[in-house]
Amino acid sequence: MNAHDDEKIRKLLRAAFPPVAAAGPPRDLWPAVLRRLDEAPARVPWFDWVFAGVLAALFVLFPEVIPALFYYL
Repeated sequence: MNAHDDEKIRKLLRAAFPPVAAAGPPRDLWPAVLRRLDEAPARVPWFDWVFAGVLAALFVLFPEVIPALFYYL
């Protein structure tokens, strides 16, 4: 390829892909994130508490499972 071919390819690519007007979001999103975090605290569903209780009971009843759990983590 020579310089003429490179220029021709550049022109074709510029014609095929128009320039992007705005690459970023139209406004700053961080204040909206902070507002949403202040609105309501994160709620933990009831089934997560049940799952944690079942895991704790299994660890108490079968302590030999703990090393196997650490092995797979």
